[in-house]
Amino acid sequence: MSAPTLARALGRALARALRRATVTLLLASPCAVDAQQGERWSVQLMRGKDTISTERVTLGASMVRGDLLDRSGGARLAWSMDRTSTGPRAFQLTVRAGADAPNVPPRQRVDVRFTEDSAIGTVVTGTAAPVTRRAAAKKGAIPYVNPSMVLAELAARAALSGGAAEGTATLFMLNGTSMAFPVKRVGADSVVITMAGLELRAHTDAEGRILGGAIPAQGLTIVRGAWLDDAELKLPKPDYSAPAGAPYDAEEVRVPTTRGYELAGTFTRPRGATAKLAVAVTITGSGPQDRDEGIQAFGDYRPFRWVADTLGRRGVAVLRLDDRGTGASGGDFGSATSADFADDVRSALAWLRARDDVDARKLFIVGHSEGGLVAPMVAATDPALAGIVLIAGPAKTGRTILDFQLRNGISGDTSLTVAKRDSALARVPARLESLLKSSSWLTFFADHDPLATAKRVTVPVLILQGATDQQVTAEQAEALAQALRSGGNRAVTARVFPETNHFMVPDKSGFPGNYAKLPSMAVRPEVLGAIADWVAALAARRTAGPVPE
Repeated sequence: MSAPTLARALGRALARALRRATVTLLLASPCAVDAQQGERWSVQLMRGKDTISTERVTLGASMVRGDLLDRSGGARLAWSMDRTSTGPRAFQLTVRAGADAPNVPPRQRVDVRFTEDSAIGTVVTGTAAPVTRRAAAKKGAIPYVNPSMVLAELAARAALSGGAAEGTATLFMLNGTSMAFPVKRVGADSVVITMAGLELRAHTDAEGRILGGAIPAQGLTIVRGAWLDDAELKLPKPDYSAPAGAPYDAEEVRVPTTRGYELAGTFTRPRGATAKLAVAVTITGSGPQDRDEGIQAFGDYRPFRWVADTLGRRGVAVLRLDDRGTGASGGDFGSATSADFADDVRSALAWLRARDDVDARKLFIVGHSEGGLVAPMVAATDPALAGIVLIAGPAKTGRTILDFQLRNGISGDTSLTVAKRDSALARVPARLESLLKSSSWLTFFADHDPLATAKRVTVPVLILQGATDQQVTAEQAEALAQALRSGGNRAVTARVFPETNHFMVPDKSGFPGNYAKLPSMAVRPEVLGAIADWVAALAARRTAGPVPE
């Protein structure tokens, strides 16, 4: 996870936490102290040998500076906080792509000034005009950048200042809301932090510094170490080239939008093609995703690279794009809703239709998860499409889905006692309502009805679903199919793959808490084959008819 606007990233992280987790002692590492700059250290969040995020910090008497590299989302977040003994005076955040040098102009900059009871924030995205907003803020609340362990630690230390055994810490979210959470000492060297239902039990030193921990239910560990230099906080440039020996070429492209920014992507074009091309456009799932929908937290999970490879070997071109405000794409991700992402897909389709090498009769959309929600929104307004593929696409409102995910995660967490489980379940309604107000994306997602949209889709549809999916449950595939058919669409095919989870990976249980334990996160070959067979067959048949404008 990473995002130009952190409120949205936090909301999704909390929604996907799905359970309470216990953090236990991992290691203790002393801080380095620079006589001029203050304490300096780093924190890494890891799954096995894979580093999910890396953060370094310099803690001075009045100024704290941090750099957070979110490897799973490919973003680098630099922040600084000017503070007094009673709380922050100002906070600044800049967002760059993870492969950018520190001197590259940021994609987004957020400046916040704090008064006695409010915060005044100014956001600048790219070359757009600044946007300024005011929000209520409790005095002493610590601004939060997800998933900063450093800022959470500073809030927890403030709550236990003066030797208090327990207290309440407050984080100020960059969407203007605040989050209060209890902090409690356990013995002389541990604290329990309960944040949005996620329980952390961290080992600390006498000053309250978090020295390390682990999240067993998620297979994550928290490592405190030495301060890192710039080279260790930069990602290598992503490789989107075609694999060796592939029968297609990979072209780096820029797709213009009517909203003033460009989307960066890769266009894979079968080599030696003489006829105009059939093309599939991919749409990623929720959260800021690169064009491969890569999730480093799950190893080398790059489903759309595999889709492009499979289709490319069947003679079908593929356009896959970085989400707006993500990777090399322009635009603002954090304020966007699913409807906005649908507009980005429409821009991609218009760009393809303007190319001389593309057959406008043979344009497809392949969407996964949220992409399976967005694809019907586009198809409902574009009957000239050749077809759409919905992979684990939802049939229920976001409110219903998130309520299930939260409850299911708690119920499936074997580390909880019965009493703690009942208590956590009782808090779900309040957590859900708070969550749904935390970003424009979630507000839209909460009430959007995918079935109403499906009834307006007239193009052929392939629905692929995992039988053990515990994020978008399997029965939703048939609900989508019925809605499509009830609207008069007879070209609807639905397939459910046994022992397959939300990521279309072999998984007997499908419980998100067990993803880290799976031996492989490779998409089932049968799923990739089903996509290729369906698209290739339809493309072969769509050889006549007027060319859509």
